[in-house]
Amino acid sequence: MSTLFSTVSKMRQGYDPDEVDEFFDHARQAYEGQTPEPMTNADVAASTFDLVRGGYNTHEVDAALDRLEGAFIARQRADFVNGHGQEAWMAALAERARTLYGRLGRPDGQKFAPAERGQQGYDMDDVDALCDRLVGYFDRQEPLTAAELRSATFSRAKGKDAYAEGPVDKFLARAIEVLLGVE
Repeated sequence: MSTLFSTVSKMRQGYDPDEVDEFFDHARQAYEGQTPEPMTNADVAASTFDLVRGGYNTHEVDAALDRLEGAFIARQRADFVNGHGQEAWMAALAERARTLYGRLGRPDGQKFAPAERGQQGYDMDDVDALCDRLVGYFDRQEPLTAAELRSATFSRAKGKDAYAEGPVDKFLARAIEVLLGVE
């Protein structure tokens, strides 16, 4: 099986080539409708691979996963628009955006659940700053791309000074879907 990814040196860790090749082969078949097991952009976003010495370059694989996720969303958009029209697609995206926007405007100021006592999580100020950019995007005051959301990084904090990672990650995944649906 030929590959699109370069490997790292035997001294470094990269993604397991067998897992990556199998995943991308299955994704191609699912995209082309050649498998009974469907695949969605969420499946692509949730994919994980083991790290092995001499494996595939993680940056190349991650970039390919981002493109693949975009392709699945583009197909979902095209299928929806063909069946229901462009206005219905934009209305569906607007509803998703309103839901996300509402989450960012909580009266208590806490956008996400705090990390458990002593547990590591994302620094609240870092997450809030990214959420402010997202609000600016929704208010049409500031440009923002799915790639910028994907590449966002947060400092670490503990306990009451941190947001729990799970809710933040799920929220950002939904926001990326909305941005990809518009792009």
